Amino acid sequence: MAEQEPWASVEDVAKHLGIAKDTVYRWIESKALPAHKIGRLWKFKLTEVDEWVRSGGAIESGADEG
Repeated sequence: MAEQEPWASVEDVAKHLGIAKDTVYRWIESKALPAHKIGRLWKFKLTEVDEWVRSGGAIESGADEG
């Protein structure tokens, strides 16, 4: 039987991507970062996060540049 991927926390994702935890929360809301709400906590599968990054989900748009 294949081993299941463990759930990751916001802190784990921030560390994995080398970003701030605040950015993780912002990307959940504004960029559809794949996340699952379990109670009051956000949990992630790092394989889903990696695929989202590879597909261009983390690309910054020029909209906030002044």
